Amino acid sequence: MGKPRKAFDLERFFRALADHTRLRLLNLMRTNEVCVCFFTEILGTHQPKISRHLAYLRRAGIVSARREGQWMHYRIVEPVDENAANMLKSVLASLARDPNMQADRDRLNKLCCAPRLPVSIHRAPRPRKLSAPARIS
Repeated sequence: MGKPRKAFDLERFFRALADHTRLRLLNLMRTNEVCVCFFTEILGTHQPKISRHLAYLRRAGIVSARREGQWMHYRIVEPVDENAANMLKSVLASLARDPNMQADRDRLNKLCCAPRLPVSIHRAPRPRKLSAPARIS
């Protein structure tokens, strides 16, 4: 028999959503898998700060990461707790309607569609469109 499944930490989930920078990151990942370098470019924040916020979102069961060479890619995952998953969907829908969050998405879309990326991220893989958040099992 496998080891018992750890209970979903609802308090950590809500704390993860209670930070403006983490909400901005989630907004940028709404439909994309995004490399860290794009977050730093769009949010105008240093990579270590972005990485700390992304680690917090991972521990909360909201984000997953994958490495591709030197690049780390992040995407939203559906929380294992059904109620938390529904709340996250509502939060993401709310972010989609917020003008400031829309401005961040516009910057991401403009940057992704640019024929040439800025020097700071010129070799980075462009964000990939996702059909839906992955489910963590």
